Amino acid sequence: MVTTSAVGSAGGTTGVDTPSTLTGLSNNYELFLSILTTQIKNQDPLEPMDASQYTDQLVQYSSVEQQIKTNDQLSDVLKVMAASTASSYVSYIGTKIVAYGDTAENSGNGAEWTYNSPDSGKAKVEIRNSLGAKVYAGEIDLSQGRHSYAWDGRTTAGSLAPAGTYSVSIARLDDKGNPAVAVPTETTGEVTGLDFSSGGPVLKIGPISIPASNVISVNRL
Repeated sequence: MVTTSAVGSAGGTTGVDTPSTLTGLSNNYELFLSILTTQIKNQDPLEPMDASQYTDQLVQYSSVEQQIKTNDQLSDVLKVMAASTASSYVSYIGTKIVAYGDTAENSGNGAEWTYNSPDSGKAKVEIRNSLGAKVYAGEIDLSQGRHSYAWDGRTTAGSLAPAGTYSVSIARLDDKGNPAVAVPTETTGEVTGLDFSSGGPVLKIGPISIPASNVISVNRL
C-alpha cells in the first residue's frame, strides 16, 4: 500500500521565524515603545532631548518593526517551498530505485544487494537481522566492478531465517585471509511511500527507509 507520512519539516527547513525568535522581537518592540514614550513624558521642558536623538531611536524602532514583518513574510515563503519540495518527491512512489545502503527485505526467499568492488578476490560476507544479530557468515569470490550478491535466506546453520529486514557487510580479504577493505553495497526496490518526520525526505521500500540523498538511479516500473 502506498503511504505518505504527514509533512512536518519537509526538506529539513529550519525557520528563522521560530516562536521564540518572534516573541523576542515583539517584546523588544513593545519595550522600545514603552521606553520612548516614558522619555517623552518625563523630559525636562526647559532642556528637551535633541531631535537627532529621537531620530536615531525612531530608526531603531523602524528596524525592529521591519525585521518582524520580514520574518513573517519569510515564514510564508519557507512554508510554500517546503510544500513544493514535499510534492516533488511524490513522483518517486511507484518507481524502482538503486541507492547506497546495506539493508534489504527478506520475504522468505532471501535478499539481494549490489556491490561495487575496485578489485577482484575473496571476501567475507556477514548478514545480520534487524536486531544486529549475525545470522549468516561466509566467503564469496568478488568480481571487479558492480555485481549482485544474492543471499538465499539461510542461516549459517542451514535453517531458513524468518522474514524481515537484514543488513549485509562485505569485506575483501587480505593475503592472510583477514577482512581488510569494506566493499560499498547498494540496495534496490520499489518506492512505496515517503516520510518527512525526521526533517529530510526519506523514501520507503516496504519497511526499509532510504534517505533521498542516497539514491543513485530511478527507473519507472
